[in-house]
Amino acid sequence: MAIIFALTDYAYQYRIALFLSVEIYQEQVLLQDKWEAVLDNSSVKPFVIVLRWQLYVTIAVAVALALLLDLPSAFSAFLGGMVSIISSVAFTIIVSRHRGFTAGGTIRTALRAESVKIFLTIILLWAVFKVYDNVNAVAFIGTFILIVIMQSMVLFVSDSKNTNHID
Repeated sequence: MAIIFALTDYAYQYRIALFLSVEIYQEQVLLQDKWEAVLDNSSVKPFVIVLRWQLYVTIAVAVALALLLDLPSAFSAFLGGMVSIISSVAFTIIVSRHRGFTAGGTIRTALRAESVKIFLTIILLWAVFKVYDNVNAVAFIGTFILIVIMQSMVLFVSDSKNTNHID
């Protein structure tokens, strides 16, 4: 009786795991489709390019600090960059959903996106200082400022349909 129960329990767990993996895969496909729709929006293309470069610089600074100093400093730098990147992604998603054609609608979208970005930045900065005890403040804030400044580079990226910088 115990063997039959164990086998049925195992089969039940297997079916649940299979069901969950199918559900997770379907959610990944939906998220990927939504993200590709965001990337197809030509007004967001410069933001995506700059976000990619922000990630590259964040990783480069973290690796350099890991080699020069220690791992807590590198992790602090990585967290500093990610705070800025995460808030910039939220800004980009809100801007990409804008479908209005009036000046007022555009300004409302920009203000809403910027307010979400500022709020998210404050929450994430607080969370890092609250949760991570070994934070190197200089590495954390220095990388954060560097990545925030890099966001202004979006003005210099071409959004021409003839160039394909995303692929």
